[in-house]
Amino acid sequence: MIPRYTLPRMAAIWELEHRFQVWLRIEVLACEAWAQLGKIPPQALQEIRGRAAFDIGRIEELEETVRHEVVAFLTTVAERVGEPSRYIHLGMTSSDVMDTALAFQLQEAAAILLEDLDALLGTLKTLARTHKYTVMVGRTHGVHAEPMTFGLKVARWYSEMLRNRGRLEQAKEAVGYGKLSGAVGTYAHLPPSIEMYVCEKLGLKPEPVSSQVIPRDRHAQFLVTLATVGSGLENIATEIRQLQRTEVFEVAEPFTEGQKGSSSMPHKRNPVICEQISGLCRILRVNAIAGLENVPLWHERDISHSSVERVILPDSTILLDYLLTKMQEVLEGLQVYPEQMARNVERTQGLLFSQRVLLALAEKGVSREGAHDLVQRSAMRAWEEGEHFQTLLVKDPEVLRYLTGDEVAACFDLKPYLEHVDTIFTRLGL
Repeated sequence: MIPRYTLPRMAAIWELEHRFQVWLRIEVLACEAWAQLGKIPPQALQEIRGRAAFDIGRIEELEETVRHEVVAFLTTVAERVGEPSRYIHLGMTSSDVMDTALAFQLQEAAAILLEDLDALLGTLKTLARTHKYTVMVGRTHGVHAEPMTFGLKVARWYSEMLRNRGRLEQAKEAVGYGKLSGAVGTYAHLPPSIEMYVCEKLGLKPEPVSSQVIPRDRHAQFLVTLATVGSGLENIATEIRQLQRTEVFEVAEPFTEGQKGSSSMPHKRNPVICEQISGLCRILRVNAIAGLENVPLWHERDISHSSVERVILPDSTILLDYLLTKMQEVLEGLQVYPEQMARNVERTQGLLFSQRVLLALAEKGVSREGAHDLVQRSAMRAWEEGEHFQTLLVKDPEVLRYLTGDEVAACFDLKPYLEHVDTIFTRLGL
């Protein structure tokens, strides 16, 4: 269950009250556009503006009979407006209202998600700068590889989220199109100027060519983008989960006073928020698949997409809002343990520096294959016997044919691994 405290702004976008308010705004704007063309008398427009309203209970009551949401809505508005209501919905079809309103709601939702991303980017930037030179083990295949810094790891997350912000801006633009083009998109009963006026007032663009609906590839792009952002969050969550493992314990998500990790084991501190993020991101990806399935429709429209969208668009935007909020909570309170990172650097007895030794031998004229075999021989002994890698190297006569003890020792210096950290950070604007 998603905690209520994360939802109000995003949830309000998808409430029936707001949805019908947007519908009503579109209908009134269309009347204004018609009035400018002389098709609606000024007095009638004034009455429409002053009286147009709806009652959700009455809409639901009418819908029980008419089995059509827009008809029920228009009927309850007409009951309030009276005789001038004959000008409302002039030349329009239901999707003109519904799809244009949906575009407006998606703009509102995307704006909140962009705010969330901006907050997260700010936190990531601070975290990366704080740990710019905090040395830790870099791992490939889950195995110790070479030294790096925790700041670089966070910088990767920052870079990915920066790309995701760009993707979300593009997706916001992609769904920012309305349409008031009639039953099959021909403008047979209302001119394109009506559409232009309404869309401009709503901050939307007119769909260049529509059928009865706005093409659903736009919504699919939006949902795929939300899933991509979610996968980026899962990338961070998965890494934190791995680094919080007992054998590693280099970072840990916040553990608040009074929090319990297990009903039976009082010592437990589990990465439960990150696990929740990893799990819920699957829903975003499934919803994206449903959005792609909505793209093919019969001829100029069927309604196979409609019922699906009523679930996946509110759910995905609300869910991503929640996930971004939870990740912000994790990163703001992230516990980082540099001392443990340093201990883990030493855990493999110097094996992290094997490539430096290989390259030093190659510089002395040893073939790459020969150097690899020579270094690997001591490395495997270090794994199996627990003796320090450097000690084993200086005991190897073949190594000493090419390198002095000081030259071997120089290979175990951390400085080369930190030399270009500034360059990377500068490229990212960190």
